[in-house]
Amino acid sequence: MDGKNRSNIRPGIEVAIVLKEDQRTGELTEGIVQNILTNSQFHPHGIKVRLTTGEVGRVQKILKAD
Repeated sequence: MDGKNRSNIRPGIEVAIVLKEDQRTGELTEGIVQNILTNSQFHPHGIKVRLTTGEVGRVQKILKAD
């Protein structure tokens, strides 16, 4: 699953995000979703989330759903 649809994402799932500073390189950061920051149901670059570590980025891949 990809991270472009808000309905696929919920707090507690494991995802890979791209941080703002890593958008040029495409380097992914893995973590657990703390909360969802994007209000719209779809975003072409990925839904923006905050991880439990405090990092904020757009979801590129959903690794493990609960």
